[in-house]
Amino acid sequence: MKHSGRRVAIATTVTAMAMSLAACGGGSSGASSDGTVTLHVQAWKGGGAEPANVAEINKAFEKAHPKIKIDFEYITANDTYVQKLQPELLGGKAGDVIMVDTDKMKKWGASGYLADLSEESWAGTIAPDAKPFAQSDGKTLAMPMELIGIGMYANMDLLKKADIAEVPADWPTFLADLAKLKKAGINPISLPDKSGWTGSSVFQASGSTLVYQKNKQWDADFAGGKASFDPDWQGPLDQLKTLEDKGYVNWKNELGVDEWSQGPQNFSAGKSAFWYQGAWQVSNVKKAGFPVQFAPWPGGGAGTKPNGMLFSGTMWAVNSQSQQGDAAREYVKFWSQSENLAKYLDAEHAESPFTGGTTPESTETTAFTTAFKDGRYRILPSDSWYGATAETEIGSKIQAYLLGKASTAQTLKDIQTAAKAK
Repeated sequence: MKHSGRRVAIATTVTAMAMSLAACGGGSSGASSDGTVTLHVQAWKGGGAEPANVAEINKAFEKAHPKIKIDFEYITANDTYVQKLQPELLGGKAGDVIMVDTDKMKKWGASGYLADLSEESWAGTIAPDAKPFAQSDGKTLAMPMELIGIGMYANMDLLKKADIAEVPADWPTFLADLAKLKKAGINPISLPDKSGWTGSSVFQASGSTLVYQKNKQWDADFAGGKASFDPDWQGPLDQLKTLEDKGYVNWKNELGVDEWSQGPQNFSAGKSAFWYQGAWQVSNVKKAGFPVQFAPWPGGGAGTKPNGMLFSGTMWAVNSQSQQGDAAREYVKFWSQSENLAKYLDAEHAESPFTGGTTPESTETTAFTTAFKDGRYRILPSDSWYGATAETEIGSKIQAYLLGKASTAQTLKDIQTAAKAK
């Protein structure tokens, strides 16, 4: 690796900071007497069931930067992560580099906890579709690590038993395949929805084809009052209901199954032919030993090709209070480089968020990656109307609909209200 001017600056900064130790707040890292910096990095990937090659990339970073050591801390995702970092950020004790998603980036950025990374060399190479998810108020506050697919898994062994040779690409073929599987005595599909995530996400995945292939600018039109959920999103809602009407799903039962624990275990145990989840589970499912395929939700009409649905997932941000800001920025820069980021994308089975970036390919995700390369994709608008709060509320409304407690018209009205909630 080239010896950059920034690394010279790092060495100078580190020496000065070694003299003052940790006199002021920000981060929990320090510098030794020989000028070695220790960066505290916090993330919800890189440990537990999702090692994601983070340890390998950190090791490569340390080899390329012998004066910077990584103190990596894995923290369980979602509420646990927020409940730990929120007070640490407030008290100036959070890591020098922290993992964020769009929702956290916006909230913590608005509070001044995140450094402005707009002038970093990689910032200008973020793909145009991915850029809005890493920015707030015109500033780039995070380095996107991935665009990750959410879609349908298929157990190809079970499909073969029902004389199905490939994963369906359109809605009529999908329904026909589900019928074949049921007739063969195989549970056609599992859609665990205890938290409301799967119902809401399948609704979005169906809309990625049914809504966005008709109008790619739907989000902008919705924001401008030119589009509404009723009638634009009735088709996706109908598809969820159709699965139960035809006897392929029992939504009351699915609401008792957790999406993140029991759901993956059940599919890996071969208890259903199809399942719905994110591409981050491909590596774990492969360990089950049966051939698996990951593809876009087949929501379109006969003979059409579906859009893939992508989520702007994990990102790296630099703590604005970090005492090792230059070293932290160097760490983020290292991750932005294709040869390093590709290791993470390979483990996540995700697409590169950078123009000209390297997207690893695998036989399990060919259908999804092909859709991405063809430009048949839509990124969840988690930077606008589908933020974390709206996602949770929409999931709850769809649960009520699937239990027969709300009509189609009322549910679309409730979703419209939730999508506008801030």
